[in-house]
Amino acid sequence: MADIKYYDVILKPVITEKSMAGMGEKKYTFLVHTDANKSQIKEAVEKMFEGAKVKKVNTINCDGKKKRRGAVVGKTAKTKKAIVQLTEDSKDIEIFAGL
Repeated sequence: MADIKYYDVILKPVITEKSMAGMGEKKYTFLVHTDANKSQIKEAVEKMFEGAKVKKVNTINCDGKKKRRGAVVGKTAKTKKAIVQLTEDSKDIEIFAGL
């Protein structure tokens, strides 16, 4: 297993209608490294976004989809999503501020 640093854990934010609806409850959705666990995700969010205090982390493992190109059948890469809930007194995450 590779040694994952906090700046390698969060890959990108997930911008969907459902994730935008959760922002009112201070829930933010990120695409994360597939080997990262909940404590690593919590540490990464608190270090990368100043003033954010994580209350809870939920993770979702998504398998790759089957794709075909002619007779060749393959799969896309598997992904992992994390839904991070912040505490009531923590600051909002800036990258979602203008959305």
